[in-house]
Amino acid sequence: MVKPKFKGKSSINPSASSSNPDRPKGAGGNNMRDRATIKRLNMYRQKQRCNKHGKVIKPLQYQSTVAPGTVARTPWIPSRSKTTNTRVIKQSSLQKFQEEMGAVQKDPYRVVMRQSKLPMSLLHDRVKAHNSKVHILDTEGFETTFGPKAQRKRPSLMVGDVKDLLDQAEASALSYNANHDKDLVTEDTGVREEAREEIFKKGQSKRIWGELYKVIDSSDVIIQVLDARDPMGTRSKSIETYLKKEKPWKHLIFVLNKCDLIPTWVTKRWVAVLSQEYPTLAFHASLTNSFGKGSLIQLLRQFGKLHTDKKQISVGFIGYPNVGKSSVINTLRSKKVCNVAPIAGETKVWQYITLMRRIFLIDCPGVVYPSEDSESDIVLKGVVQVEKIRNPEDHIGAVLERAKPEYVQKTYRIPSWNSAEDFLEKLAFRTGKLLKYSKRFVFSEEFVIKSGRVFSKN
Repeated sequence: MVKPKFKGKSSINPSASSSNPDRPKGAGGNNMRDRATIKRLNMYRQKQRCNKHGKVIKPLQYQSTVAPGTVARTPWIPSRSKTTNTRVIKQSSLQKFQEEMGAVQKDPYRVVMRQSKLPMSLLHDRVKAHNSKVHILDTEGFETTFGPKAQRKRPSLMVGDVKDLLDQAEASALSYNANHDKDLVTEDTGVREEAREEIFKKGQSKRIWGELYKVIDSSDVIIQVLDARDPMGTRSKSIETYLKKEKPWKHLIFVLNKCDLIPTWVTKRWVAVLSQEYPTLAFHASLTNSFGKGSLIQLLRQFGKLHTDKKQISVGFIGYPNVGKSSVINTLRSKKVCNVAPIAGETKVWQYITLMRRIFLIDCPGVVYPSEDSESDIVLKGVVQVEKIRNPEDHIGAVLERAKPEYVQKTYRIPSWNSAEDFLEKLAFRTGKLLKYSKRFVFSEEFVIKSGRVFSKN
């Protein structure tokens, strides 16, 4: 026979009230109050006891007091000595950390991992910024500005008398230039500068920029593909500044594509110059005879080993149109996984490509970054399709200025020329592209297509 646990009256309340934590199951329906809720509601219902003079005899549960001199602390705020975010560092240790971490950040071939757990804000010296502010109280105190001892200072004027003012006005009138006056009101003659053709605005739409920032946000490693014929022209300083300021934990790499179109010594010098800022690799995209493929894959594997906390890493390809982003991806996969074309704007949206089990590649449409490039510069960079330009002969002068004369003479077999029109006329005579009843020449857009490679031949 089992003996009862409690003698006498049972401690279990048999009431089915909603304020009874020991009530039987199902007595209050499906929404039964738990023990914590009942305890909290009972705390609200309690009343403090006072004597006839109004003095509190029994305070409420949350109105308890402590003895005088006791260090009181709110229960949900931990002690300062127990918090894990508090660190004390010596000035010498702080200076050593700033020097070492600053050297690591300036080195493009060293990577800082888990920057969120490091006090990176200590690298910014706030003393210089503090001293650069204007301290008004040091210049004029309250005693000399307000009150009975206030001093009225003489204002600092540019001139001392009317004669000096007249001399200054005459000197200003002599140096005035109406061309530099932005506030000058002129008569409207109705003549406007011709608007740039829509074809020169390719790669600058909001949709393309949206695709670019999608790729940047989704990538752990960002590869900026540059054209070896014009690396600085196809480079984006604005994107690099954005990554340094807003996303410093993302790794940026330069890939110098189309290095087969320039001499080897030029490639070596460009790699040496660009490697001072970011890791740079020379690359030649080709499914059969590529260059730099093994080095790029090995570099991506090293980044994959650095991010061991992730199951896989994403590598985004960004750059100007027609620099060969999709061709580089096809070369890494050794098969055609992205559509490529000799014209700009073949890639319309971003797309994921699996390189290996832990590395994914992201192809991005070509983006034309904001710059002060002229229409000729845009044409020579290969951003627009030459067949759709309204007046392609206007850009021949820029090609002849950039290319060396001996290269042009060797390619088109024209001994000499005086101007761009003279060159086109001699080229038309040599190729037989003349009108039947006129001595005028007929210009073919094919020349502009080939002219982009004139200065890259040996």
